[in-house]
Formats: sequence, C-alpha cells, structure tokens
Amino acid sequence: MAADVPASGTQTGKDRFIDQLLTQMTLHEKVGQLRMVYADAGPPPQAMLTSIANGQVGAMFTAAQADPAALRELQDAAVQRSRLHIPLFFAGDVVHGRRTIFPINLGQAASWDLQAIAKNARSAAREATADGLDMTFAPVLDLSRDPRWGRMSEGYGEDTYLVTSIARTVIPALQGPALGAADSLMTCVKHFAGYGAVEGGRDYNTTDISERRLVQDYLPPFKAALDAGAGAVMTTLTTLNGVPATASAWLLQDTLRQQWQFNGLVISDHGAVEELIAHGVAENGRQAAQAALMAGTQMSMSDRYFVHDLPDLVMQGKVPEQHLDNAVRQVLATKYELGLFDDPYRRLRATPDNAEQTLHRAQARDMARRSLVLLKNSHQVLPLSRQATIALIGPLADNAVDILGSWHANGQPEQAVTLRQGLQGAQSPGARLLYAKGGKHQ
Repeated sequence: MAADVPASGTQTGKDRFIDQLLTQMTLHEKVGQLRMVYADAGPPPQAMLTSIANGQVGAMFTAAQADPAALRELQDAAVQRSRLHIPLFFAGDVVHGRRTIFPINLGQAASWDLQAIAKNARSAAREATADGLDMTFAPVLDLSRDPRWGRMSEGYGEDTYLVTSIARTVIPALQGPALGAADSLMTCVKHFAGYGAVEGGRDYNTTDISERRLVQDYLPPFKAALDAGAGAVMTTLTTLNGVPATASAWLLQDTLRQQWQFNGLVISDHGAVEELIAHGVAENGRQAAQAALMAGTQMSMSDRYFVHDLPDLVMQGKVPEQHLDNAVRQVLATKYELGLFDDPYRRLRATPDNAEQTLHRAQARDMARRSLVLLKNSHQVLPLSRQATIALIGPLADNAVDILGSWHANGQPEQAVTLRQGLQGAQSPGARLLYAKGGKHQ
C-alpha cells in the first residue's frame, strides 16, 4: 500500500503530507526520487525490480510498446516492497497520438483549427492513460524557422502567435479538468529552451539567440503552456548562448521560477546531465550532477550520476541538503497531484479493448483533411477522377511505417493505410494505379 494520504485535499494538506514523508527519508532514498530510468517493453529484469524496491528510482520513461502488466509489476516493487511505499510515475512520448496516430503536429498546425487539435489531444490522453502513462513528454513547443532541422515535424511551426495559441489549447486538453483523474495525462513541455533554433538546422547544434528575440519569439509558447497549468518542463540537450540549458540558472531559476513563478517539476532530457561533460562545463560526473541540480534541474532522465555522486556531494556540503530536499519535494508533489499516493494504480487498472476497435480513425481522418494545404491546383487537376489511370511514384507512397510520422508512440504499421492502399481503395473498379518506388534504392 502507498503511504497514507491526509483526508484534506488542500494545499496545506499536501504540504504537510510531503514534509512528513521527507522527514522519514534517508539521503539515498531522496536521491532515488530524482532518478528517471528506462522501462523496456518486455518483462522487468530482476535487477530493476530490486533497484526500485531499494528506493533508488523515482519515475520511469517507457518504451512505446510497454505492457501495462509490466508497468504494474514495476509499481508493485515500489509500493509493496520499498520501505516507504512511494509510488513511481510513468512517462512516455505521446507527441501526436498514442494508439491512434493523428497527423504530425506540423500538419495539425497547418489547419489553424484549435478545437480539432484539442480534440485529438484529449483522445490521445485517454489512450495513453489506459496504457498506464501518467505523463507525456509533450507538447513540443520548439519554434523553428529552419526547414533543415530534422525535428521540425514534432512541433507546430515557425509562428509565435500560432504556437502559443496551440500551447494554451493543448495543455488543458491533455491534462483534463483534474490532474488526479484516471484519464488525466500530465504534460512535460519541451524542449526548454531555444532548441528549434539550432545553427544550420543541425540537430543538437548550439543556439545563439539574442535575449530580445528569445523573449519575444521563442519563450511565449512555454509561458502560455505553464500559465495553462502544465505540470512539468523538460530541459533541452543543447546550449543556449553558450550555456547548456540543463545547467543554466538564468533559464531554470531566474526565468522559470522567479519571473514566471513556475511551481512544477523540471526534468532533464535523456542523458542531458551526462552530456554536460561533452559540453565542457563539467569535468566529470560529479561536477555534472552538482551543476545540473544547483541550476534547477530536479529529475535526471536516464540517470548515471545523481545516484553515484549526489549523496557524497550533500554529505561534503557541496550541495546543500535543503536544495536536494526542494527537488525531492517537487517530485513528491507531482505524484501527489497525479493522485498516485491515493491510488498508485490509478492509470493501471484499465483493461484496454481490442486495439483496432479503440482507434479514433474517423477523427484522425478528419484532422488529415483539415491539415491539407493546397498551394496550387493548375488546370483543376484535383480532385482526381476515380476512373483515371494514376501514376504514383516514390518510396514513401507504400510505406506503412513512415505514414505514421515521427515519434508515433504505440502506432502499429499493420493498422496504417499507405497512400498506395488509400488510392487503390478510392478508385473505381477497373481503374489502374501504376506504382514505382522511383529513385535509386537498395
């Protein structure tokens, strides 16, 4: 069983509960709460279950195909076998759908239809929570104006006004009216900040943005998302004006905490604490852990160094224990808001129906129609005649994986309809479809 929760649901009750729990925690248990590790798609290995039972893990980011039954086993290790019975929370990438894959976000943004975008997000949240997720690493609010950037498809484009409008629309749609509800999916907005402005469109490259341009163009979507109630923020792997975001006190404390008064959780991107060494701001894992935590990064995703170095750093006075406690308090508050202390299996109780039957196909198809942008229709070629002979050329035209788009979560290629299949299904009997992959391929 999880720790007893006060009957009061007030802020005072939450604070009292968390403070009481903190006084019972050892230094190693506190550090454990700041660690997010990977939950594979298969059965949990015994070493992982033991680590959780020993209080060394606070949350897990999950494989796209993670089995809810496996997640239950992981939660069992936390709430039944650990000393203080503190539950885990489970997170994953639900970027443009979970089981139903909607058009990529860049396509959805092209619709300018906020109501339809919100409807898609609510459906995705219901599917994700039915699969056992408590949090999504989304929405992607990286403004980008360089089409060479390979992750542009995950965000909502180049226009600050549009991306900001979508941000304040998507957050309540994903999270629902109450974070503690079984179908509420907490949002972790990413990547904070400036990731989409990488130089030359090269992923993970540096970003160099004037403070005026940053505040005017790149930060408003994040501010709107936090004002709308987003529960968490993910730091970007890259540097912003020479400082890695994961170790930037200006970004994570001056801006996020003091100016914006954000009181949610800050999570590093995958391996971002470790990469502080590659950035040259830390000589080793010890310095990386210290720099990240002191700057304001509270949870380390794919952690290697918090677990090994933070206890010694605290005991030697290099990291004040009060600073550690503040980060732990925020992790515990996140779990409290998600309702996990009251019911650790809140989103692990559902028995999903046949996946094919639960897909929101009609909704996805409607969004696809709304996202289409016709630039020019010379000689009124479109719509194509159902009786016409059509030539279809290109390697992606009959590719069931790529039709799902990037970061397609739990989408199944066998459930997708390729462009070739769709055209064949729309043609009249006897009409011809001539297909060739085109180009040079292996």
